[in-house]
Amino acid sequence: MGLDTRSAVAVWRQTEIPVIVRRMDGTLLIKLPFATDNREWLRAGRRTKPEWPKWNRTYKSWEVPLRWFNALIRQAVQRFKRVYVVQPFRVKEQCAPACWNAKGFECKCSCMGKNHGSENPSGWHVVSETFAVQYQDREYACRLVVAADAGDQSSAPPRNESREERVARYRKIAEEISRGKRGTIDE
Repeated sequence: MGLDTRSAVAVWRQTEIPVIVRRMDGTLLIKLPFATDNREWLRAGRRTKPEWPKWNRTYKSWEVPLRWFNALIRQAVQRFKRVYVVQPFRVKEQCAPACWNAKGFECKCSCMGKNHGSENPSGWHVVSETFAVQYQDREYACRLVVAADAGDQSSAPPRNESREERVARYRKIAEEISRGKRGTIDE
């Protein structure tokens, strides 16, 4: 089921949990709880051209390239223990020529009888006599990714660390994330 507008706005407007939106244009929008070091934290030692992250004034959020998607989710789960991930998807319907050629009312596919007895509805890709597939328009889905140790706050950043210490810590986290040794995602 797609994300309705009211729910999307509520997720975007809340300020406690980071939100990562995978846009169809190949970029990510990231809304974070306010911190003076958000830009440095997002970069996490990545060397990029053009300069990422960029501030998006329209959405009051950060914009980064799509290639950061997985690492950024891990990084956000590590720091904030949870993150909303909003991304496009296409609904897949499954039906079959057996349904289209049926004479009765019983239907066991996802069309719920809509194509039953229609003989050959358009837009379907026939895989076999018992299976055909059709994709609908893109919608957005939202899920909350939570750290496996969400109850443990011991990895929260120290309050009085210097800028150099913070940058060093972010680089270490980024290295661990890129090697898959840090951050847990329930996918």
